[in-house]
Amino acid sequence: MKDYAHIGRSVLRREGRAKLTGAALFTDDLKIEGLLYGATVRSREPRGRIKGIHFEEGFPWEEFIIVTARDIPGKNVVAHLQQDQPCLADGVINHAEEAIVLLAHPDPLRVQDARARVRVDVEPLPTVLSIEESLACDPVIWGQDNVFKTILITKGDPDGARVKGHFQLEATYRTGAQEQLYIEPNAMIGEATAEGVLVRGSMQCPYYVHHALHEMFHLPLEKIRVVQVETGGGFGGKEDYPSMLACHVALLSWKAGGRPVKIAYDREEDMACTTKRHPSRTRIRSAFGADGTLLALDVELILDGGAYMTLSPVVLSRAAIHASGPYRCSNLRVHAQALATNTPPHGAFRGFGAPQSLFAIERHMDEAAQHLGLDPAELRRRNLLHTGDAMATGQIMRDEVDLVALMDRALTEIRYAEKRASYPTLNAGDDPVKRGVGFSVFMHGGGFTGSAESTLNSVVALEGTAGGRVRVLAASTEMGQGANTVFTQVAAEALQAPVDLIEVVPPDTALVPNSGPTVASRTTQVVGKLVLDAGLAMRKTLLEAGLLADGDVAAAIRTYVARHGALRTESRYQKPDFVEWDDATYRGDAYATYAWACYAADLRVDLVTYETQVADFVAVQEVGRVLNPTLAAGQIEGGVAQGIGWGLNEEVIWRQGSMANHQMSNYLMATAADLPRIRVFFEERPYAYGPGGAKGLGELPMDGPASALLNGVQHALGLVPRQVPLTPEVLMDLVEGA
Repeated sequence: MKDYAHIGRSVLRREGRAKLTGAALFTDDLKIEGLLYGATVRSREPRGRIKGIHFEEGFPWEEFIIVTARDIPGKNVVAHLQQDQPCLADGVINHAEEAIVLLAHPDPLRVQDARARVRVDVEPLPTVLSIEESLACDPVIWGQDNVFKTILITKGDPDGARVKGHFQLEATYRTGAQEQLYIEPNAMIGEATAEGVLVRGSMQCPYYVHHALHEMFHLPLEKIRVVQVETGGGFGGKEDYPSMLACHVALLSWKAGGRPVKIAYDREEDMACTTKRHPSRTRIRSAFGADGTLLALDVELILDGGAYMTLSPVVLSRAAIHASGPYRCSNLRVHAQALATNTPPHGAFRGFGAPQSLFAIERHMDEAAQHLGLDPAELRRRNLLHTGDAMATGQIMRDEVDLVALMDRALTEIRYAEKRASYPTLNAGDDPVKRGVGFSVFMHGGGFTGSAESTLNSVVALEGTAGGRVRVLAASTEMGQGANTVFTQVAAEALQAPVDLIEVVPPDTALVPNSGPTVASRTTQVVGKLVLDAGLAMRKTLLEAGLLADGDVAAAIRTYVARHGALRTESRYQKPDFVEWDDATYRGDAYATYAWACYAADLRVDLVTYETQVADFVAVQEVGRVLNPTLAAGQIEGGVAQGIGWGLNEEVIWRQGSMANHQMSNYLMATAADLPRIRVFFEERPYAYGPGGAKGLGELPMDGPASALLNGVQHALGLVPRQVPLTPEVLMDLVEGA
């Protein structure tokens, strides 16, 4: 691989010192004169008609700013893929925790007291609280059939191939919701008048928020400004919901004559009302030849989308495309649907859709191996994709990756063959702690699906300053993942300049072009490539001006600006020439490239406490060139931790459409005490269209842990778990049922 000055090196985090010293200011840290504190009155019913809103008599309501749906100056929608979600419920409630009334007051304690003094009379209506109830369409709560989106992917003759198969297997797999549990809850500050709207806060996608405010207030685009403040984590949970909160604070400010209004959720409210990972149900019917060759796959995949569409079509799309996993199959059908229920809307969460469908196919492969009398590794060895093979959508696999070698490395690191052979003997003894080893092989498409990147048409700019520095202008947000550091490395590499010369401008829609949302493993792969191209263009400009003879980039920029004025270069997204996609048929190149991985887990299952403890975990992945090894390994370790939590601990308990365990004391996320050492390995194969050869990697580590763990439980117990989280209660029922 090419040697670089900055790429491939563990440059220190650009924002690290500010965060460690407390100099970094988050939304709730901002001190603003005249600030009002906002609060939200929410529904307790999952569905119903609003009969009246009552304010307690004798309370000084004249001190408060009060906003209901009738105060909205424009459309009562939170604009997104479809304008079906109201900013404030008006007449009808479709989920518990739906916002109905907004309040604001200079005293934060007073506004919380006032919230408890508002009573909303609701006439309950029949509800839909599960996938099965939604499918039954009794009642219909969205559209004509409760269906947000349907996707059909077909190839060959799956029905005919199933009939001819030597062995057939049918099984259904379920996954639960998962809370993103970012460190900093959602928070926004808004200032709004007829002259303009300014919103500052914690978010992933400033231009999503900008679009929602434009629809809400009907002001010219240039009169709406959105600024990302230091953001304490997102994981997809701050992709779409900040648009709702931004509209709320702006509406309160509008009613208050432009005074700034802040709403900062506490943990309980954030967990109760914001989006979560989509629960899923996946039925797979497969057929294999006598030699273990996968002949047919018929997948029915259903996601619970909650009460409004939000991002469900996007999540469904990725789930459907990844449903056949990294396997060759000439006869395939994937029928995928996202359905409406009366729970708070589900949305993006790391992996968004792929973890659900990859869990199902990877569990299915281990079950099939057991029936066929094959080692799970051998069954995969006979069916894994190779370069040149056709994937589910007909896309030809162009990546030069050896999935068998990737799998073999992970299995060697975990000592799979030895443990696979020895653990059954150990487990035959009286020790109630049983041992197992499992693994999963999987992939994740980088960037938006299909033609979405071309439609988005992202732009990045670089500016040279009079002081000889370089400013990176992009809408991509830093939320702990290291985007600012990677952009700095890429820009410095392109300009052949020191990293200290580079400054990444905090996203502000008045300053930065729309480089798209910070989602979908696209920040480094797609936006980072635009940073690289803009940097190369700036260097070319300086070279053509004859200012880089001595290689001093800072001096060259200072001289150029002094002589010519502004120094600014831009780069706009252009898809790779080979990418062809048909949105109507779901045929073609779903993603320009994929990251590939094999994860392996060594675990212990205690048949007294029914706890599953992970003793060792190996993560081997091919993500193109690794730009910053420390940051990349941290991303993998964090994603694996979330995957282990989703697989074993993190259960969202629903009661009448509400999250019942919306506190950190009873939502059991995995802590350091629950996690093993996570051993991370990279196989580097540079990707020609990524900056320095890099691909996206942030979503990938969420996709594989859950299935690896349950495959290990199957090895330990000989039983077949088919749902996550596999909590002790679920495992006990499985064991006692057997």
